[in-house]
Amino acid sequence: MSKADKTLINEEIVNLTDRVRLVDTDGEPKIVDSNKALEIAYNKGLDLVLVAPNANPPVAKVMDYGKYKYEQEKKKKEAKKKQVKIEVKEIKFTSKIQENDINYKVKHIKDFLEKGKHVKLRVFLRGRELATPEKGFEVINKVWDMISDIAEKQNEPKLEGNYINLLVTPIKKKTKK
Repeated sequence: MSKADKTLINEEIVNLTDRVRLVDTDGEPKIVDSNKALEIAYNKGLDLVLVAPNANPPVAKVMDYGKYKYEQEKKKKEAKKKQVKIEVKEIKFTSKIQENDINYKVKHIKDFLEKGKHVKLRVFLRGRELATPEKGFEVINKVWDMISDIAEKQNEPKLEGNYINLLVTPIKKKTKK
C-alpha cells in the first residue's frame, strides 16, 4: 500500500483479491482474473490501480499512477488556495476600564471589522470582580452598543473562567442577483 494515500496498486491488488472488475484504457469494464488484469496493465506500460475497493468484485483501473497522483496533489493545492483564512483579533478589557480607553479600543475594533476580521471581545475579571461579573457584562454590552451597526454577534456574552467572552464578525453584505 502506498503510505501517503493508501491506494492499492499492482501486486498489492493481486494479493488482496483473485478477481477484479477491470476498467481498461478504452473504458469498457469487464470482470477478469487479477493476475490477467496486472498483465494487461504491464503490457501497456501502465499501472493497475484499485479505485473502488469495497465493490464486489473490487474495481481496478489501468492508468499511469504517477500522473494520477500528480493530478490529485494539484487538485488539493488548488482547493487550499481557494480557502479563506479567517483571522480572529482579540481585544481585552477590564471591568474598571475608563470611557476614553473604551473609545480607543472600539476604534481598533471597527478597523478590524472593516478589514473583514473577526474580533473576540474579552473582559478580564480578577479577584473580587468575579463575585460581581455584572460590571464586566456592562462593559461588554457598552462596547457592543458602539459597534452593533457594523458587526454581528456570533453568540451572547458568557462567563468562561475569569473572562467574559463575545465573538463579533463583520456584517455580511447582501449580494445582488
